[in-house]
Formats: sequence, structure tokens, C-alpha cells
Amino acid sequence: MNKGQIQTSIRNNIATITFSHPASNSFSSALLERLVENIHRLSKDNETHVIILQSEGERAFCAGASFNELIAIKTLAEGKQFFSGFANLLNAMRVCKKLIIGRVQGKAVGGGVGIVAACDYVFASEKASIKLSELSIGIGAFVIEPAVKRKMGLSAFSELTIDAEHWQTAYWAKEKGLYNKVFEKTGEMDEYIQILATKLASYNPKALLEMKKNFWNNTEHWKDLLMERAKISGELVLSHFTKNALQKFRK
Repeated sequence: MNKGQIQTSIRNNIATITFSHPASNSFSSALLERLVENIHRLSKDNETHVIILQSEGERAFCAGASFNELIAIKTLAEGKQFFSGFANLLNAMRVCKKLIIGRVQGKAVGGGVGIVAACDYVFASEKASIKLSELSIGIGAFVIEPAVKRKMGLSAFSELTIDAEHWQTAYWAKEKGLYNKVFEKTGEMDEYIQILATKLASYNPKALLEMKKNFWNNTEHWKDLLMERAKISGELVLSHFTKNALQKFRK
């Protein structure tokens, strides 16, 4: 079974992390773990001054949690462990010593929205609509809530959560603060990403680090909070409602 791939390259002090999965770039446990490892490694790497985080292909940015793994969860321990993968990723991005630029070329769902929210600056295509569909299958965006609410505010998070089956446009996401810039053409977006990344890579690394700490001030409690949220999701995914919803989705 293909659990996804991570590719990392470093050029001119700019590290680019590309994640991929055949199921719309969804996240398996193994893929989450490898992404966390890469972010921690680059955080300590003196050659890296800034990180670009992107997914492979021209379509979906990230479909969220792996459907196959969700439906296979049988115990609370398994459920908590799976959702802890997203908690670990958000925390790795939060404490990373390098600014992370997000490149969002297509739709983002659930955990994919959370990952975008944990980036420090985000470029998006106008095709990059977003949705938090968790409530519709009986769970909820508990683990990613602090990251999404930090970027977009309670009102926007509530709208996304309650209207769980509705796609919001990239321009709506920009208006609410998730995206910093939205582009009609991917090529133009990539050009701007390189311009900004090159500028940042030329700045004082110490100043970048201190500024990032400032951006993430008062989030130290996330280390424990996100794990508590993972337990909630791990319990809900075992519910009769969610199991039925996942089976219907599978059909």
C-alpha cells in the first residue's frame, strides 16, 4: 500500500518540502510522521533559512486524513495515535525555527486546512477552495481548531465547521486571513513565492527566528492541548454514527 512520499531539496538557503499521496494528497500516519521528521531536521539545519511547504500535482493540495486509515481504526489507542499525527505536525510547524511559506495549488479539506493555517505565510491558487467536513461524519476539527482559529478567527472557523459540506472559495479564505495572496495562474504564484523566499533567505536568520517566536506567542500550551484534542477525535471516530457515515462514504 502506498503511504505517500516526502521529497526535500535545499537551494540557495531555501528548503522545499513536497508531500504526495495518490489519494488526493491525503495524510497517512506514516506520511505525517515523515513530514514531522523533515520539519524538525530543517529547523536545526544552518543551511536552511526559509521553508516552502507544498504538495505534488496540479489538483488537490490535501484531502485531510487518510480515509483508509480512518475506517480501519478499531480502538481508542489507535484513534488517539492517528490524530496525534496531526497534533505533532502542527506543533512541529509551530516550533520550527524557520519561517514556513505555504504553496496551496488546489482544494484543502480538514487537516489540510489546519496545515495551511500553521504556515507563516501562504500563497494560493484561486482553485484552492477549503472545507472542514469533519462534523458531517461525526467527528470534528478538534485538533486543528487552535491553528485555524488563530489565523481566521472564531467566526470564520464556526462557519466552516457548521456548514461542513460547503466549499468556501480561495478569495473567501483570503478575506478571512488564511491566505495572504491568491493568484489566477499557478505560474505567477510560483514566481512570487520564489521572490519572497529569496528575500527572506537573505535576511538575518536570527531576526527571522525572533520574529517567528513573536508570531507564535502564547501557543506554548498547544503541546498538551492538541494531544487532548486528538483523544477527543480518537473517541468520536469509534462512534456508531461515524462508523456508519464512513461506510456510506466508502460506498
